[in-house]
Amino acid sequence: MKNKDILDFIDSFAPFDTQCEWDNSGLLLGNPGDEVYKAGFALDITDESVDDAVLKGCSLIVTHHPVIFHPLSVIGYDSPVSKLIKNGISVISAHTNLDNSPLGVNFALSKKLGLKNAVKFESDTDTSMCFIGETEETESGSFAKFISKALETEVRYTCPGKSIKKVAVCGGAGGEFIGEISEYADAFVTGEIKHHSFSESIHRGFPVFMAGHYETEYPVIPYLCEKTESETGIDCVLLKQSNPCRFAGE
Repeated sequence: MKNKDILDFIDSFAPFDTQCEWDNSGLLLGNPGDEVYKAGFALDITDESVDDAVLKGCSLIVTHHPVIFHPLSVIGYDSPVSKLIKNGISVISAHTNLDNSPLGVNFALSKKLGLKNAVKFESDTDTSMCFIGETEETESGSFAKFISKALETEVRYTCPGKSIKKVAVCGGAGGEFIGEISEYADAFVTGEIKHHSFSESIHRGFPVFMAGHYETEYPVIPYLCEKTESETGIDCVLLKQSNPCRFAGE
């Protein structure tokens, strides 16, 4: 198995040509013909995840967020990119193509939240990455507590007391979709939104739940790790990675 084989496998359900034009997904470090002995999976390339990959003998890391996003003008010898090069570890990053995939970020988030009949939302503008599914009818305050427990995070939300059954989700930063998605769902779960989006949701009477960028995207990593191992036969492992954000009292 080579880097190109893993790239082609991911491309089969999250085509890289569906990434946004500003994105930088694909094989970002290494050569297509390099052998893959073990693949590590992480949301981000960090010192922690790279060190764990070296410890576990990985020759490839698959991430959601690109290891190289903006042009690099300086590479320090102790930087994660430098460590990867020194240890001969390749990187494949599947970012907005995995956001857009019917078997990607929001599919995994829907499963984590136990939503039934969850499918990708077919947007009139063809820009939405959201999924919509159903939960047992509940109240917005109770649903906030459920999300908090399911994702092990603190949740901020609007419109307490609202009845919820049909739920839209968008891992990461999905505030831009509130206007359109509010016409088709009872509530919206995303990672982070701007202040004015909270105000917009109150005006619409549309409960919005902000559950953290890391927390709403991470569920795709164990899912992708397991899927890759079961369907390619490559030894795949989850890499250590801590949430970069901390909460008061931790």
